[in-house]
Amino acid sequence: MVAVDTNVVVRFLVRDDLKQAARSASLIHDGSVWVSKTVFLETEWVLRSLYRLAPEAIAGALQAFAGLPNVVLEDELSVAKALDWFKAGLDFADALHLASAGKATRFATFDRKLARRAQPLTAVEIAAL
Repeated sequence: MVAVDTNVVVRFLVRDDLKQAARSASLIHDGSVWVSKTVFLETEWVLRSLYRLAPEAIAGALQAFAGLPNVVLEDELSVAKALDWFKAGLDFADALHLASAGKATRFATFDRKLARRAQPLTAVEIAAL
């Protein structure tokens, strides 16, 4: 199994550099690739910030990528939950932080907007400080 960097995932998804996209595709299709949560997080940021993709397009691309047979995600359940919450309107980073909170019973934040939007989505108490 090969762990991949954000740029490998981005090249695979956007195909803006044909040579790198082909090498990314070969790597991803020819064997198992490990994708950390931080790579997934940075990929969302790159697609949003640099490529100006809409949240719906980003969510669809990330879900499709995560569903590829050779892709192994770190903490797959948390990433899937974060993608669902992202599609429901949360910022992806916030959603991933909350989904990764493990056995915590409270999630503390100064972000009142996050608290308001996230509370209906989770059983974890969102504490707006």
